[in-house]
Amino acid sequence: MVQLQKDLSKIEAAGTQIIGISYDPVEQLAKFSEKKSIAFPLLSDPESTAIKAYGLLNKEAKGKQAGIPYPGTFVLDSEGVVRAKLFRQGPLARHTTDELVKAAEGIK
Repeated sequence: MVQLQKDLSKIEAAGTQIIGISYDPVEQLAKFSEKKSIAFPLLSDPESTAIKAYGLLNKEAKGKQAGIPYPGTFVLDSEGVVRAKLFRQGPLARHTTDELVKAAEGIK
């Protein structure tokens, strides 16, 4: 989310709006957002309802990573239809901003 914030102007220039979803509680997201100066909405999904619906729950991981959602990005069109999925293997791997912008430009 921090990298998305750093590249927010480039992402918005591609006609894209960012919304983050996390299983963290509202209060924790608010503190994180303030500390990291996140300017896009962060939505709390403490029961992982959306996370499970999109198949992002990391069921294979053991120990500390068990149950933590896979980080990634869905690109939706103006009707809410998923047009691209940007994910990498592993809990710390991330896609690049250029990949996100290219995916967003591809649905115009």
